[in-house]
Amino acid sequence: MKTPIFFSLLLLIGCQNKPTNSEAIAELPVPQEIAMITNDDAADERALRTDTIYLSEDKDSPITHVLANLVDLKADQDSIMTSKFRLDFYQNKNKLISSKVVIKNYEKGSEWGGSIGLTNTSHKNSPFIQLGFGYPACGYVHENYLYYFKNSSLQLVHQWNTMSDSGWGNWLEIVNPSNASDPKSFYCKTVAFVPADDDENMDMGVLSHSDSIGFELKGNQWSKKLLSAKDKAYFQKKMTFDQFNSTE
Repeated sequence: MKTPIFFSLLLLIGCQNKPTNSEAIAELPVPQEIAMITNDDAADERALRTDTIYLSEDKDSPITHVLANLVDLKADQDSIMTSKFRLDFYQNKNKLISSKVVIKNYEKGSEWGGSIGLTNTSHKNSPFIQLGFGYPACGYVHENYLYYFKNSSLQLVHQWNTMSDSGWGNWLEIVNPSNASDPKSFYCKTVAFVPADDDENMDMGVLSHSDSIGFELKGNQWSKKLLSAKDKAYFQKKMTFDQFNSTE
């Protein structure tokens, strides 16, 4: 199973084995540039919990770790929990900038993880940072964030969710054709492998690719564009569970 980004691996913790569309493409919302949160603002928020996300042991890395501060947790009438986190980005002991995220369907015991770079082969000093949050077991949805930190500016380039359940699931595959640590463009696609409901063979599944997105750096801002019809597979292939998990 080809899963080149960090969070595909994170989702598998605790898990055991288990046609082109011609519709118009569309511009997607501009990636979010993060406003700096002052120390005074942060001091007004009492953290209910703080997790440390270790990214690099290299003291010269632009970002060495992130403190994920849970600053709010509320339940609605259906007991669905919504959490708010302040993410403090550090280089060694110096806090550089912060970002806030809201995560619905919060599960007690969920964990943060992270890595530097677009893919597992990215340079350790890449300006891209991937963060993920979710409960470390099969069948739980994980929230994922791709940040870009350069020239003291932080952008939330992309946000997506992933899920793995005993070898089935969906994730994001990021492709960096240039293999550069700081590329000017790249793309991603959503990959899913789910049981084939119309087949009597319980071991048969369907591999699909959908929601191909292109990213381009324009000036100092990332833009993104949907390259395929939204939420519609442009590639599908039937295969057994073992065939899928034996592919590289």
